[in-house]
Amino acid sequence: MGHIKLTNITKSFGAIDVIHGINLEIADGELIVFVGPSGCGKSTLLRMIAGLEKPTGGELLIDGTLVNNMPASDRGLAMVFQSYALYPHMSVRQNLAFGLENSKMPKGEIDTRITEAARMLEIEHYLDRRPGQLSGGQRQRVAIGRAIVRRPVAFLLDEPLSNLDAELRGSTRAELAALHARLSATMIYVTHDQIEAMTLADRIVVLRAGRIEQVGTPMELYNTPANRFVAGFIGSPHMNFLEGTVEASSSAKAIATFTGGNRLELPVAGESIGNGARITLGVRPQHISIGSGTEGIPARITLVEALGSETIVHTDVSGQKILVVAPGQHNLIPGTDIRLSLSEAPLHLFNEKGLRLEHAV
Repeated sequence: MGHIKLTNITKSFGAIDVIHGINLEIADGELIVFVGPSGCGKSTLLRMIAGLEKPTGGELLIDGTLVNNMPASDRGLAMVFQSYALYPHMSVRQNLAFGLENSKMPKGEIDTRITEAARMLEIEHYLDRRPGQLSGGQRQRVAIGRAIVRRPVAFLLDEPLSNLDAELRGSTRAELAALHARLSATMIYVTHDQIEAMTLADRIVVLRAGRIEQVGTPMELYNTPANRFVAGFIGSPHMNFLEGTVEASSSAKAIATFTGGNRLELPVAGESIGNGARITLGVRPQHISIGSGTEGIPARITLVEALGSETIVHTDVSGQKILVVAPGQHNLIPGTDIRLSLSEAPLHLFNEKGLRLEHAV
């Protein structure tokens, strides 16, 4: 139960195409996260799975059954929205029971399910309170509990943590991960926050402009992004990019000139990059070290963010902003000239179209 398959799914609103031929298979028990910038189509895709929107084209199957024209109420899914959508005049217990009572479920079974969900979410002491007497985090637990008591084929969560403050988001995120482990249920989670995606997902689906850019585990996307968009979206702070031109190349290496006239030798594998080709070098802020002497790329410090456990250094390299995340505490002063070393850094190369080039580092 909980296997979902999308085949060439499209969606148009009038003459505007918003989803372009999505092909995706979600395994039973998988926690998959749709992530991408605002307007990329992630919530629209979730609403089509839920039955709140009808696909313009393609096939949507749940456990092998075609559900394109099936009402949302018959799909066996439970959705948790960005807003809690609780009935303010009802107690927590009544909110949890409402959907089950409408389906004519026996009272004994309803009580059993509410007790089980309340214990799981640690809201037993709040069952007789109304939503207005709860904190934001407690209300979100009730909203999730209302989905749990239905025992659905899959849970659909549309940015459920976006209304919470930063500290509460972190703790609730951990609770959701633990809940998924206990339930072993299929979950589809929509967020624009890539940190949520990285920490929760079995697999991440990165969307842009209604198309899938890449699907993979969090570490696959972090270590081998398929293109420049994914590389820049996954990871915090975002990846640094240096634009360059290839001067000489072979099947083993390429020499390129980057911003400010900096020349770097870049290992490549399995292909030769043509002389004069435009390339982009990507390197994560955590992988750049601050060098000494005359080695490395010359840069000027523009801002230092001392966070205690790490120091984020904003630098200027010939007019281009480059971020460095250095572990620990450092006595660095804005306006100082330093050198940035990439000698130990995993490097990411992208061609003129933004697609990943295979390389040896």
